Parts: sequence; structure tokens; C-alpha cells
Amino acid sequence: MRKILAIIFGLLFVLFAAFQYNDPDPEVWIPIYGLAAAACFMAYAGVARWWFLVIMALFYVIAAIYQWPPVFEGFLFSEVGMRSMNIEMAREAGGLAICAAVMLLLAFLSRQATPRP
Repeated sequence: MRKILAIIFGLLFVLFAAFQYNDPDPEVWIPIYGLAAAACFMAYAGVARWWFLVIMALFYVIAAIYQWPPVFEGFLFSEVGMRSMNIEMAREAGGLAICAAVMLLLAFLSRQATPRP
């Protein structure tokens, strides 16, 4: 299960990073999603330790809290453009929260897969 989820989310995060090429600040968001993809591929290969994934999840949670908009106006998935800065910030915080959730899930699955002495 860990390998399947790791490869699916790893490929999704690569896709998320690719979508950032035309973002106003791609130098921020491409590495954010690129690191999440790398962590997923590490989990797939079995080289990511559970505590490393937990630390990454904490960083993503802190970043999502920091990125949360002052006034939540929703995500408005029906619109492609940015109607307001609050919606853009909510979308960015949502992406960070997705990264955090995936890191926690992979940490849990990696901990279960780790042989105990």
C-alpha cells in the first residue's frame, strides 16, 4: 500500500510542480512540490525514515498555517483565474495541507513497514 500511494502522490506532486511554471512565484512553489515528490519517491524506495516524513509534515503544516488568508473566501475551483488574493492564499495553504497529509500518511505506513528488533 505504501509503494502504491507513494508513487501516485509522487507523480501528482511532480505534476503540481509543473503547473507552477506560470505562477507569479514559481521559485517558491516548484521546490515545495518538488521536495514533496522527492519524499514520496524516497518512501517508495524505502529510504525515507518515518521521522523524516513527520518532520516534513510539520514544516508543511507550519507553512500552511502561515499561508492561511486573513479572510477565507473559499477556493473557487470553478474559476481558473485569481479573483482575490485571499482565494489564492487559501489555494496555496490547501496545497501545503495536502503535502502535510500525504507526508503523515507515508510516515505512518513507513513506520508500520519498518522491521523491529
